Amino acid sequence: MIKHNSYFDSNVQSLGFATDSKPASVGVMAPGEYRFGTEAAERMEVISGALTVLLPGQTKWQTFAAGQGFDVPGNNHFDLQVSVNTAYLCIYG
Repeated sequence: MIKHNSYFDSNVQSLGFATDSKPASVGVMAPGEYRFGTEAAERMEVISGALTVLLPGQTKWQTFAAGQGFDVPGNNHFDLQVSVNTAYLCIYG
């Protein structure tokens, strides 16, 4: 029912779970730079902190703060710069 995930030498950790409609995860990222790949489309929502993101096909980085979010198409990748511990919610599909 709940799956623990750990990435990038444990600097990104999340708990995966099933919602009533789509799979999701909630987690925390420590400061650093990360690249994630997607299989399904993803909706990332910042809970606290901020994520600076280079989305697929874009040349400009965008910063999303608490209460904001962004979408990533499936079968892609996106780059993140994280300057403070940041909590997020990711909804897949």
